[in-house]
Amino acid sequence: MKISGFFMAVAVAAGVLLGGCGGMDDYSVSPNDRLAFSTDTLRFDTVFTSVGSATGYFMIYNRNDEALRISRISLASGGKSGFRINVDGRRGDVFEDIGIWKKDSLYVAVEVTVDPDDRGRPFVVYDSVVFVTNGVSQVVVLEAYGQNVHVLRDAVFDRDTVLGADLPYLVYGSVVIEEGATVKVSEGVEFYHHKGGWWNVKGTLRAEGSRDRPVVFRGDRLGYFSTTLSYDYVSAQWEGLYFAPGSFDNVLSYVEIRNGISGVYCDASSPERKKLDIRFSQIRNMDGNVLWAENCFIEASNSEFANASAYLVMLAGGRQRFVHCSLVNYMPDAMVSNKVARSARSLTLSDNVVYVYEATGEVVTVVYPLLEARFDNCIVDGNMKADSSELLMSSVGEVFDFRFNHCFVKSKQREGDEFTDCLFGASPEYVKSVPKMAAEPGEGERYDYVYDFRPAEGSVVIGRADMAVAAEFPYDRYGVGRRAGDGGASIGAYEYAGDEE
Repeated sequence: MKISGFFMAVAVAAGVLLGGCGGMDDYSVSPNDRLAFSTDTLRFDTVFTSVGSATGYFMIYNRNDEALRISRISLASGGKSGFRINVDGRRGDVFEDIGIWKKDSLYVAVEVTVDPDDRGRPFVVYDSVVFVTNGVSQVVVLEAYGQNVHVLRDAVFDRDTVLGADLPYLVYGSVVIEEGATVKVSEGVEFYHHKGGWWNVKGTLRAEGSRDRPVVFRGDRLGYFSTTLSYDYVSAQWEGLYFAPGSFDNVLSYVEIRNGISGVYCDASSPERKKLDIRFSQIRNMDGNVLWAENCFIEASNSEFANASAYLVMLAGGRQRFVHCSLVNYMPDAMVSNKVARSARSLTLSDNVVYVYEATGEVVTVVYPLLEARFDNCIVDGNMKADSSELLMSSVGEVFDFRFNHCFVKSKQREGDEFTDCLFGASPEYVKSVPKMAAEPGEGERYDYVYDFRPAEGSVVIGRADMAVAAEFPYDRYGVGRRAGDGGASIGAYEYAGDEE
């Protein structure tokens, strides 16, 4: 096998360093004597211009007072990720019984090949080098990305801009849209956010996808978090979208937002001008809140808000209209990073927000009048215990105007003119809302966290929508027509499709 010049040089250097190790007879056997490394993550921060490879290296240090024997060095992927390593003058995937003098160091050279034209392959490639010494495992993470991505690193848009879908975007740090600027995102654009990535929208964001080519905001980890859980369903991978007080006329149409900490946060604003219009979209799997809005004008239609560790949808004051939306929180404890089961309801309507200042302990309550909140043909549901309501209303002021029309609300029966032809009680039946163990040939059992909140056959929400409202919104998120006959349209973001699914 041909070895590149870089790898040959490292091999020679490694041979010199290890040449004197043959006389080492006494190795530390203490698990407290560990290796140190020049970095915990080796990044290949290069955009490849053609099919090829890039190289890098890191150092192993033995800072202990005795020699160490590294019993095993290996790639976690078994060599399937595109990374290759050189240790002790040899290339391979697994190395055993590598000695290192006390107060000495070794090179590990790393080469990675990424095919930028292979769209079926992850454009962000991860692996790790695993070291086992005296029974203790340590790792150095490997990370690389290819040419098939635009990199937005602390990007600032201070003028009107159109982001096209020729390539996906990898986001490091923040994306700032300055006041007065509008960023239009074309259909089919995909944003992959590295840990800590977020959007600071001071101007206007118009992300307008299509049913077949939605705009996607998600984390950059691909593949499986473990043998039982895909990264596509793991929350807390990036931050979310923040809309500043002076940001208005934002549109999220055919948009999917997932895997973050806080999906959409709309800071205290003015209810006299539309802040955000959400259509045919899905926001899900957040380790904090899915949607939080203070004193804003929000409209949402044919959209799904699903699975949060904290608030699913929290609307404090302002003007709100939700039509044919599904607000469903089935977040399992296993997917909550802080390991605390959720306690917030799926929908909170409030005319106040309580701020606690950590530095002083001061508690301040700010009142935002709830000028109007209208929910038509919506589902408000979750997996809290059967006798718990998924709707919470918190009012301290005089203006608190709300209405639910032909909605399903998981709650005990509620009376009053504010509820028109609504359904209350236990959760409706969905296509898939309870994870199950499923045997897959060749892979054993895999715990499936894929949720599908379309109504299942016999679900109580089928045919119970207000048909006058349904006529204004004749298609659901998947483009299924609202049923005018056969009992009428379904409540929620999804029409019951029956055999047409």
